[in-house]
Formats: sequence, structure tokens, C-alpha cells
Amino acid sequence: MKSGDFENLIDGKMISEEILSELKIEISDFSKKSRPPKLTVLIVGEDPASQVYVGMKVKASSKCGIDSELIEMPGDIPEETLIERLKRLNDDDSVDGILVQLPLPDHINEQKVIETISPAKDVDGFHPYNLGRIISEKARFIPCTPKGIMELLSRYSVETEGKEIVIIGRSLIVGKPMAMLLSAKSSGANGTVTLCHSRTKNIPGIVSRADILIAAVGSPGLITGEMVREGVVVIDVGMNRVDDPKAKKGYHLEGDVDFSSVQPKASLITPVPRGVGPMTVAMLMKNTLQAAEWARGDGDDIQ
Repeated sequence: MKSGDFENLIDGKMISEEILSELKIEISDFSKKSRPPKLTVLIVGEDPASQVYVGMKVKASSKCGIDSELIEMPGDIPEETLIERLKRLNDDDSVDGILVQLPLPDHINEQKVIETISPAKDVDGFHPYNLGRIISEKARFIPCTPKGIMELLSRYSVETEGKEIVIIGRSLIVGKPMAMLLSAKSSGANGTVTLCHSRTKNIPGIVSRADILIAAVGSPGLITGEMVREGVVVIDVGMNRVDDPKAKKGYHLEGDVDFSSVQPKASLITPVPRGVGPMTVAMLMKNTLQAAEWARGDGDDIQ
């Protein structure tokens, strides 16, 4: 599928490239007064998908002028060793942003790792401090995927005020922060949000009311055309690998939305890929620049 195949596509790849170009100018100006922002990425183990995502982040850093450091650790590393490494990075003034690629091996407590990262360097936006700032409507670091979705809605002039917004999935990475952002008392928000999950009854009935639908549950093809109303705006966060012996890699990617049946009814829809994914990476770069600005005293201090 090419971006020009459908008139109602939200082209996240195109928008992300625009943002990286904008950031390149901002970072160039910033770096004339100080050293360039620096992002340190840690990956534990050799999960193929994680390797791909980390490569995308390092590549994007280079593209917009952010210094990046990749720290690769074996999959059997003790949790204590990872925690100690993070503490040293917290104290390293040359590092502005720290990202630990998830998921982590089963023997490592992900939440403990997230809470070890300094809130001032938590460019993923997962630390409880930064999530709490979203709830209080004083957000600093916003998780990258919800931040990218807000940017897409804005750049495609999607009206959210007073709209019925349905979010499928209640994760701390997407669903919950997304609900807080879209229901906030602010421009580009003020929506009436329903957050659905695995215990929600009559999901098809709820989805049928949505003016804006955000699917982030990790279930390929869960949302079908018969479930949505005409003119709905659809944001598909799903990135599911589906076995496909005909594909070169042995699989293809599908979203949580059955694109072929939903796209004809949607006024706007994100494809998979080229939708939300590239925006997540672009927002990581934006958060890293913000971290560098705050560290140099160009923004509000993070206590």
C-alpha cells in the first residue's frame, strides 16, 4: 500500500519526516549555544523486533542532529547491573535522555527499571512522575505514541472538542495517557472519552458511537467495518506480526483495525505501517531536545 493509494490516509511517515526536518533546524540552533542533545538507548538481549526499533531511533537521532549512544547488554544480565548502569547515566551530565527498550527479559522488573530513570531524563515518558503530570494537566514528558497521535490529529485539523472519542486498550504506554490528553481542558482536547478494555461489555456498540477511534490493544483485525460509523477518524496503533508464507519475511504487519473494511467508511485513517509508528520515533527526538533545553535552563526545571 502506497501513501497515495487512498485519499483519506493519515500519512504518519510523511508527517514524521516533516517534524524531523523542523527539529534538525531547532537542534542546529540549540547546538550553536551548547553541545548537541544526547540520547542514550539501552537494549537488553537480542529480540529481533527490539533491534529494529532501536535501529530506527538511532537513525532518527543522526538525521536530526542528536548525539546517540547505544548500550547493548546480554539477555541474562542481572537486574542489579542494569539498575546500577541507569543510576550512573542519571548522574552523567553529558546524557540528556535515557531510554530502555522494552520489553525486558522476564527476570527483570520493568516497572523498577522505569522508576530508576531520572524523571528529568525519562524521554519515553513512562516514569510515574511524568504520567502524573499528564493527569494534573501540567505535562512535561508525554509518552511518545500518545504525543505522536496528538500531533497527527492537530496537523490533520481533526476537531476533538465535544467529540465522542473511543480508545481500545488501557495500557500506561498508550491508552491511559491518551485518555487523559484528549479529555484535558485545552486546545486540541476537550473530548468525551470512553476507555475500553478486555472486561468492557458491548465493545461493538461503544465503537459504533465513536467520532474518533483509537485502537491500541494488539489484536489484529479486531475492529471491523460493520462496527464503525460513517465519517469516523481512525487511529490504528496496532503493529501485529501475522504469519504469511507468501511474504518475503514469512509474515506481514497488521493493525488492530481491519483496514479493508474500515477504510471506506472512515473520513481519515492511519495505515499500518506508515501511520503511528514513525510518529513515535519523531516524538522521542522532540522529547530529547526538550530534556536538553531543560538541562541547560531553557525550560522549567523538573523537580
